Amino acid sequence: MTTALIVGGGIAGTATAIALQTVGISSVIYEAYPSGGEDAGAFLTVMHNGMAALHEIEADQAVIDASYPAKAVSLLDASGSLLEQRAIDPPGRTLTRAALYRVLQGEAARRGVRIDRGRRLVNATIEDGGVRASFADRSVAQGDFLVGADGLHSVVRRLIDPDAPRPRYTGQHVVYGYAAEGHGRTAPDAYHMMFGSRAFFGYTTPSAERTWWFARFDAAELTKRIRPEDWRRRVLDMFRDDSGPAAEIVAATGNDIMGSDSYDIPTTPKWHNGSMVLAGDAAHAASPAAAQGASMALADAVALARCLATHGELRKAFDAYELLRREPTEETVAASAQLSNNGTRPPTGSR
Repeated sequence: MTTALIVGGGIAGTATAIALQTVGISSVIYEAYPSGGEDAGAFLTVMHNGMAALHEIEADQAVIDASYPAKAVSLLDASGSLLEQRAIDPPGRTLTRAALYRVLQGEAARRGVRIDRGRRLVNATIEDGGVRASFADRSVAQGDFLVGADGLHSVVRRLIDPDAPRPRYTGQHVVYGYAAEGHGRTAPDAYHMMFGSRAFFGYTTPSAERTWWFARFDAAELTKRIRPEDWRRRVLDMFRDDSGPAAEIVAATGNDIMGSDSYDIPTTPKWHNGSMVLAGDAAHAASPAAAQGASMALADAVALARCLATHGELRKAFDAYELLRREPTEETVAASAQLSNNGTRPPTGSR
């Protein structure tokens, strides 16, 4: 049986392992972190294309059980006045990134996929009949091919192409928080998005106990770690001149708040070298504005497995996979960048 080495135990890597198993390819996931991963405190929406991919590998119900429906978006101006209401059709599903990790990793384990944690890749070489991976703990692993699902700062991307572009700073910070007592109450299946005078703000209240929110604003690239209380202060400052609900929601947030720089990768010239191939953010990272990062990774996983099942030769399978996924993902990355640039401007035609 063909064996894949999957570098990265996040959304792309775990979904790829599940998808490969459905076409008869075994794999081992090598995850750099002892548990979880970076940015696990954020939340996200799995859109229809992501749910369709999960359905194809019979993993959608586990995600549905751990999430909330996302059916509608209300657009607000800086005063909190309604500009426009839009349906999310077909609906998506909202959940924390950590919950999606748990669900996918649990589903992989249930199906017998091995996840080795604390295994940070440092090098990989192509050898006769396969790939040899070397890790920071001096261990090695061998397989028939290697999938680089190791995220924005992918080691595998640089192994495939030492001249591969580095992630591009979008010029924005993205902050996520969870406010107590459902401040700014919305319907549990709806989002409110506010075009503030200095920043963009979104929130939803999937339960009566907490409001989930995010803020996106222009700022210089970080040079040091920011504490939760400092993130709160920064976000409050962004909405000090607005009368909408953002400031109240942020003020009701304790230390359950995190932020980071936002990056994207507009294009990656080489997705594979015949024995190693990229998936998810390692190939095409988008800013969060389009809410498509997780869904694109899930679609990658299913497309890669399908191409491997169809084509007997690795290079042909990887070529077919890239042909399927490059154009739509690059279009989404570009669209997300445009949405980010329009951060505080209401859409044309809104009243």
